[in-house]
Amino acid sequence: MLDERDTYAIGVDFGTLSGRAVVVRVRDGAELASAVRPYRYAVVERTLPATGEQLPPDWALQMPGDWVDVLRTAVPEALAASGVAAGDVIAIGTDFTACTVLPTTAEGTPLCDLAPFRDRPHAYPKLWKHHAAQPHADRINALAEERGETWLARYGGRISSEWEFAKALQLLEEDPAVYAATERWVEAADWIIWQLCGTYVRNACTAGYKGIYQDGHYPSREYLAALNPEFADFVADKLEHPIGQLGERAGGLTAEAAAWTGLPEGIAVAVGNVDAHVTAPAAQATEPGQMLAVMGTSTCHVMPSDQLADVPGMCGVVEGGIVPGLYGYEAGQSAVGDIFGWFVDNGVPASYRAAAEAAGIGLHEHLTELAAAQEVGEHGLVALDWHGGNRSVLVDAELSGVILGQTLATRPEDTYRALLEATAFGTRTIIESFESSGVPVTEFVIAGGLLKNAFLMQTYADVCRRPLSVIDSEQGPALGSAIYAAVAAGAHPDVTTAARAMGKVRRGVYVPDEQRADAYDALYAEYIRLHDHFGRGGNDVLHRLRALRRAAVQRAGRPDAAENHDIDTTSSALTEEQPA
Repeated sequence: MLDERDTYAIGVDFGTLSGRAVVVRVRDGAELASAVRPYRYAVVERTLPATGEQLPPDWALQMPGDWVDVLRTAVPEALAASGVAAGDVIAIGTDFTACTVLPTTAEGTPLCDLAPFRDRPHAYPKLWKHHAAQPHADRINALAEERGETWLARYGGRISSEWEFAKALQLLEEDPAVYAATERWVEAADWIIWQLCGTYVRNACTAGYKGIYQDGHYPSREYLAALNPEFADFVADKLEHPIGQLGERAGGLTAEAAAWTGLPEGIAVAVGNVDAHVTAPAAQATEPGQMLAVMGTSTCHVMPSDQLADVPGMCGVVEGGIVPGLYGYEAGQSAVGDIFGWFVDNGVPASYRAAAEAAGIGLHEHLTELAAAQEVGEHGLVALDWHGGNRSVLVDAELSGVILGQTLATRPEDTYRALLEATAFGTRTIIESFESSGVPVTEFVIAGGLLKNAFLMQTYADVCRRPLSVIDSEQGPALGSAIYAAVAAGAHPDVTTAARAMGKVRRGVYVPDEQRADAYDALYAEYIRLHDHFGRGGNDVLHRLRALRRAAVQRAGRPDAAENHDIDTTSSALTEEQPA
């Protein structure tokens, strides 16, 4: 029941394929209603909609208009469904996939919206999983290591192809005209706030994790000039901007945005944030050592800590990157639910689909039931979870998946279980990398759509040999955005206090089984052998195969079907939403 004394915040989560809005009560985090708006263009991977031009391999773009449509539709729909009066809403907060970045004019107009640039792929936003900048990331890393750049260690020793500098360097070298027209190189997380409040504020989270902003500085002009003389002034001319801290007010809702959303003009608009990081307070994972894994199409691991250390393979450590006053660590896996979706779409015979339909369940559920009936190791397989590259701990988007041990007796459920296990093994390598570097993980908390698969959760508990706590909300990022919005409006004094009042978690829901955990230790040892053999320079066959495939696709002159595959992850076992 609504109380006329209550106030509310709106959280909006911009995912990979859709955006969702949730109406949240400020005093206790009660979620009154939500609404989802699928993106019209989703992920643009094969051809440019404006021209039909074929995109090269490893590209992934989006359309800014899709994001604005979320504000125009999902926010008013959620508000109407909640029964909350618009005048009782005091703030709006958002989160975004990252690094999703776009070139704009000085006023924030995306270049892709201007007639001269509609036929130029580089004028469009590059989604987080745009990996075509890998050669540029390799050069960034090699030069930083050669020069002894101190910031490199803050990112586990390697900068990702997904991040701002690699994508910007690719823009410069592949389309200098678009680069020259770019007056602002903007994270989508900040662009959407710009549209809401009319003020461009660069958020501390993406600046630190995706923009190499450490201790108040970006990489030096001298370093950038050594990469490419034309890149020397990239920071000064296109990137540098005032930084807003998480939970701060970026501005007030403009009249135009108020008309889009149906919300009162002038209410607080919180500084932008990243989908995984914003979920931490929603899951009450704001204390040192509480690692949160947001599991969807990919997985992002974030953790506050009072310890500053160099963790090999981490995506970054940023002071105040999750909550003010603590160091925020990030790591991740580029593909998780995407791997399961790929296999179900491409590796399962019609007879299994028929059996699932006869049982009245989805194919993921059917395969999960079959896989769960097995003993650990019964399938005789071990897999590497690199179908989308490796984000942590190897930080190499050019790696690819491996499944070892298949025979003529291997069944789809065997491979499916091996892939589930592989993602758990990947998470264990991340946890062990932190702990061996002196950054303890005291609690492991799960959020995201994959929570729906109880067998997968138990597998993670068994593989990682630790209890799993789970968020008690189906809208973790949106709830988290509402929490930061409430702080920006002054309804709670800080993020940690707001998290205690508004966050939702169930502690220790999945407990490891010692017998299964022992059996998984043996499989994990095999995983690590393969991991190091293919990923640490023992054998570069995966890189050679990718280069051969890329060359063949380009010779054939057709879209790269191996990379550019639209995956439906909307079954009850999966979710399309992901952290990035």
